[in-house]
Amino acid sequence: MHKTLQLNQNSMQKIYRYFTFIIIAATLFACSKQVESRTDNLPALQPSNANLNAGEWKTILLKRLDTFAVATPIAVTHVNYVAELNEIKGLQKNLTNNQNDNIKYWAAGGVLRWNETMRELVAKYNLPPYENADGTYPIPSAANPFAYPLFPFANPPYAARAYAYISAAQYDALVACWHYKKLYNRPAPSITDAAIVAKAGATPLPSYPSEAAVIAGVTAEMMKLFFPTEIGAIEQKAKLHQDAAIMSGAATRSDIVAGEALGRQIAQVFIARGRTDNAGKAVGTPADWANFETTTIAKGEIPWISQDKPKRPGMLPLFGNVVPFLFDTATSRALIPPPPPSTSSDKMKQELAEVYSYTKNPTLKNQQLVLFWGDGVGTYTPPGHWNAIAAEDFIKLNLSEVKWARNLALLNMSLMDAGIVCWKTKYTYYNPRPSQLDPRIKTLTGLPNFPAYISGHSTFSGAAASILGYLVPNRAAAYTQMANDASKSRLIGGLHFRADCEVGLQVGAQVGQYAINKAKIDGAN
Repeated sequence: MHKTLQLNQNSMQKIYRYFTFIIIAATLFACSKQVESRTDNLPALQPSNANLNAGEWKTILLKRLDTFAVATPIAVTHVNYVAELNEIKGLQKNLTNNQNDNIKYWAAGGVLRWNETMRELVAKYNLPPYENADGTYPIPSAANPFAYPLFPFANPPYAARAYAYISAAQYDALVACWHYKKLYNRPAPSITDAAIVAKAGATPLPSYPSEAAVIAGVTAEMMKLFFPTEIGAIEQKAKLHQDAAIMSGAATRSDIVAGEALGRQIAQVFIARGRTDNAGKAVGTPADWANFETTTIAKGEIPWISQDKPKRPGMLPLFGNVVPFLFDTATSRALIPPPPPSTSSDKMKQELAEVYSYTKNPTLKNQQLVLFWGDGVGTYTPPGHWNAIAAEDFIKLNLSEVKWARNLALLNMSLMDAGIVCWKTKYTYYNPRPSQLDPRIKTLTGLPNFPAYISGHSTFSGAAASILGYLVPNRAAAYTQMANDASKSRLIGGLHFRADCEVGLQVGAQVGQYAINKAKIDGAN
């Protein structure tokens, strides 16, 4: 009788913990949805500074802005331009509710809206493939993106790279846009014709070329590289963005045509880089996978072993060879930290015991922290989480589109480069996860399929907190606390040792400093 009662108590504890997790997750999910939905009703972007001289800011890849020719616009008194103004007036007289909603949606800022779209796509494709019948795993193929598994598998390194390329391309394209705006100085339609209503708010910016069209063009073109199965939906969204600019009175048809062409041209520069940055080789080969294990054993250490069933090759083991944005490849190698505690050392035993102590009887507070920073399968990943945090704060700053793009480019380049250094470190030391060394450890969230040292969450978070603290100084302490929380969540959740987390934060902060150094000399301050 006593044994039966004890079993029932144990079962009830498990059931209680399970439903506690479900309730917490549901609460956090609801809160997350509320945060996202707040952006649906944002007012029109009214920058406190239009950054009229942004055409002089330093770009990331572009060497000369005049390489991308933008034809001289026709005079505002020309009969063809008058016809374009009449088009806007005709549209504004008969706007539908859907068209008004579309104007309002895009008026909050094109860079913001496309960043939100990016996060949605990353979450949609962040699904690791099921195994084949023979126990192997299929690999998404850019050459055949519609075959199972769909390309891409938007895991954290892939996502960080996608966020970085798209943000950086948007920034360079908008700097070029501002250059031509100042050069040609064509006034906004509502200034030329008082009968046109500035439905997205009045602006001192010249309208040619249209910044909305530049953003739509460069983003749509870039997304063909990263999300090839979504091209139709992306192009439709780009059209809605440009339609909103015309119907709102912000741009004429020729403003749009010039802007879209400029954006798509500039995207090609980034696409060319992306095709040669080594990301296509990041999956590695069976020989590479075997070599990591044998090299680690030769050092006298216990190698990481996949705990997926059947065993899955480690995630993107050669991502550490991808070419970074903020520094050269030699620097990324120099940023690799010293090794973790030996797997046979007393220090490792102490850290292993610490992990077990957290997971044996997790507190409700710790469970909440783990779930909030989980960012696992089906989410926009840790880099996306930091994009969401940044976007919420940037909204409050009333930034211009070009300043939005610059800030997100700095953030996302630091996240990508942090991922490169982190992944190179992981596969240099090939260190096991706590639950591999002690089967009693049951993680409080999913177990990532790659080595432990250093923590990806910690490295991403250290980089993000560093650059965001520079961009939004009054929030620096809050970002640091968030990074510490994200890092701690991986320790108390049973996924990482303390050394993984502490060193990951340090390495991330070092990467973030490179972004700060770049920000100090780009002319945008």
